[in-house]
Amino acid sequence: MNPIIDRALLDDLSAEARTSERRRRHRNFHASDGAAAHRLLNAIEPDSYVAPHRHLDPAKDETILVVRGALGAIFFDDAGAILRAVRLAPLGAAIGLNIPSGTYHTVFALEAGTVFFEAKAGPYLPLGAAERAAWAPAEGDAAAAAYLAALKRRLPAPAQARSATSDSRTTPGTTTDSR
Repeated sequence: MNPIIDRALLDDLSAEARTSERRRRHRNFHASDGAAAHRLLNAIEPDSYVAPHRHLDPAKDETILVVRGALGAIFFDDAGAILRAVRLAPLGAAIGLNIPSGTYHTVFALEAGTVFFEAKAGPYLPLGAAERAAWAPAEGDAAAAAYLAALKRRLPAPAQARSATSDSRTTPGTTTDSR
């Protein structure tokens, strides 16, 4: 595997996301789902819906950094009220975030070709019933598209981007649909 994260890798991953049924795709840098540390790139398209969820395991904080495009992120309280909505972009006012375990959240692409880097503790375990937000549509539900559109309207307007000459370094797989 090429150890360099380059534009060709981002382009390939985005192309795979565009043709994926879920409109997202991830490329793992960890060896297996059982690895202690999970590091991956996620390519996501604007019509991909990631249902709000949380990770109850105290070791499952998530860190996200946007590499390309723009990502919306929303944090919710336990009843589904929005606590915070943020727009992330590589040259934006916010470029990433840390999501504490136990926090309901969702992310969604605001531009075609959006890619973000994610790091969290392993091993991978499917979400349990207590980690899914009962107050939000499930992935594949007929109401999901309208809910996603409503979430996107809750984001603040884009902040003034930094100059293109500012430092925009990126941090240095298996390909499957993102979970």
